[in-house]
Amino acid sequence: MKKLLAGLFTVLIFSITPLPTHAADIQIKVDGVTIPTDVKPEMKRNRTMVPLRVISENLGARVNWSDSQIVLTKGDVKVSLKLNSTTAMKNGESMLLDAKPYVKHNRTMVPLRFIAEMFGSQVEYSNFVVTVETKPLVIDGIEVKALQEEHHMIMGGIVNQIHGNGYNEAIYNIFVENKGEKVEEPSNYSWNSSHLSPGDYYKGGQYDFLDQDGNSIQRFDIYTLVRTFDEDQNPDVLIHDPNIDQWYQFSDTAKLDILRLSDTAAMNGFLTMISNDVP
Repeated sequence: MKKLLAGLFTVLIFSITPLPTHAADIQIKVDGVTIPTDVKPEMKRNRTMVPLRVISENLGARVNWSDSQIVLTKGDVKVSLKLNSTTAMKNGESMLLDAKPYVKHNRTMVPLRFIAEMFGSQVEYSNFVVTVETKPLVIDGIEVKALQEEHHMIMGGIVNQIHGNGYNEAIYNIFVENKGEKVEEPSNYSWNSSHLSPGDYYKGGQYDFLDQDGNSIQRFDIYTLVRTFDEDQNPDVLIHDPNIDQWYQFSDTAKLDILRLSDTAAMNGFLTMISNDVP
């Protein structure tokens, strides 16, 4: 009899005590891709809180820190938040947050809906799935469907496509913002490094921003100088815009930033390999 009463009491306790919402049940989808997170999303004051990198990486926003203030920038939109504060700023205008940013397991947790909507994305929540639809990159009035990148090796090559709007816009902005002075066409350049000598330029990557039909809207080619042991007066990195057949100085830092974004897109599920014939 005592065991029966104890069992009934346990059932009664669970029936009147609300069970917590487990963070593991919450999924984040950006443009149809489920995003992996090292710290699980969780609910605070009915708001989905996610690690800051989910915003910075997958919405294409840049992050800067100043003491306890977080500054997110994308295009002409600048959003500032402070840890443990309900006050935020968008382009200098004060706004109120329902949930304060905070630190958990050395990760900054921020309200997903607020930040995503500040950058023009649409957010929906249903059955523990938060769906974020981002705005596509537009070049010359044409929406970009994907970024196709091509890399050649000594033998074979790899072609990938990135379908994440945030990544495509971030990479496009790197090309535009880091385009340096115009330069003359190099005397010798090639995909094939075996045909090059010191002072020539090796084509390390081709980047095509594709429309809905797979046609190239804009293309940039990255070339790297084949150096000698002596100092060379030629720029280390150039980009070529074949649309207007013009060459520009570029930077090694910008080139590495593009490669880093491509790797991150692959890690988060936004990159698809089209072909790979490298032995």
